[in-house]
Amino acid sequence: MPGDVTIRIERSFSAIDPGLWTRLGGAMRGAAGYNPFSSHAFLSALEESGSATAETGWLGHHLLLEDGAGQLIGAVPCYLKSHSRGEYVFDQGWADAFERAGGRYYPKLQSAFPFTPATGPRLMVAAAGNPSEVRPLLAAGLRQVADELGVSSAHATFVPEDELPAFSASDYLHRTDQQFHFINSGYADHEAFLETLASRKRKALRKERRSALENGITIDWLTGSDLTEDVWDQFFAFYMDTGSRKWGKPYLTRSFYSLIGERMADDILLVMAKRDGRYIAGAINFIGADALYGRHWGCIEDHPFLHFEVCYHQAIDFALSKGLARVEAGAQGEHKLARGYLPVTTHSVHYIAHPGLRRAVADYLEHERREVEQIGDYLAEHSPFRKGERQDHGESDE
Repeated sequence: MPGDVTIRIERSFSAIDPGLWTRLGGAMRGAAGYNPFSSHAFLSALEESGSATAETGWLGHHLLLEDGAGQLIGAVPCYLKSHSRGEYVFDQGWADAFERAGGRYYPKLQSAFPFTPATGPRLMVAAAGNPSEVRPLLAAGLRQVADELGVSSAHATFVPEDELPAFSASDYLHRTDQQFHFINSGYADHEAFLETLASRKRKALRKERRSALENGITIDWLTGSDLTEDVWDQFFAFYMDTGSRKWGKPYLTRSFYSLIGERMADDILLVMAKRDGRYIAGAINFIGADALYGRHWGCIEDHPFLHFEVCYHQAIDFALSKGLARVEAGAQGEHKLARGYLPVTTHSVHYIAHPGLRRAVADYLEHERREVEQIGDYLAEHSPFRKGERQDHGESDE
């Protein structure tokens, strides 16, 4: 690193001044580009609730870049990890191959929002800083820390496209994948969006939405002061029931929801389904400056199409009502395509210290990138939009 800047490692968000962190790009509520997952409130809640801690395999190892006067000019939210769970970019195959060959893959350095497959800043620059100068220092610093620790690798997942050059300059490998996002092209409401779809697809979605709300089901949007402890108790029951069946052991603790309810309630939307006077299902979303981020859902009653209504259609309704540019509906899920969510390329970067493993991973990623591109082209061609609308709803690298 240059002599006038230093990298300092902080293991706990409780030791980082929230006011200083808020000055970093993407972390300031109300500012352009605000991403709720990069906020001190969200990241510290994961730690304090026991969700992302050393005991769960997420040991804080956050990089703070300071100038000669000790002022914070950049940061990388980062963890020293003993596994690859909760990342949504899968490298377990690399770990298995390296360990069969006699290497040691874990621990590794991981820059990410834990349990959150959402693109957001990894090379965070203070508002007064110059990203073109600070980002390369942060990317190089992450690699340097990995080398000094003697770990196998350093990874940054769900990286914004404008950060890729800084990582490339430090010789990180580039990986791509796909998510499905709803893009708001200035629709007045959900019906205006439906009018851009092919007739058969439009009729199918209207029927789906009607079917989801049969049996007396109604939908509530809860945010801000609506998020009481009683509401969180009910939502957590949904999360535990569905999460236990999907993952075996859900990642988030009950106290996590109380903490985010205290610290960032206005950035949260719960879409809750009610029947016979009680809530039976719900989905949690986070509200950014220009996007709604759908995270997870749960239910205690199964009803046809209710998952699609609560997670996807209602998210579109909310985004359109607030003028948000897009809805990011989380990882994977080609079923989202039929509901107006289009394939979007996501990016991650990987520094592999061992030359042999690096060569093998680089070769694998070259083939994988081509496959991801081909699949994306195929899916975009089979979107539900009318032929004349497709040029306005194509793939977007954000």
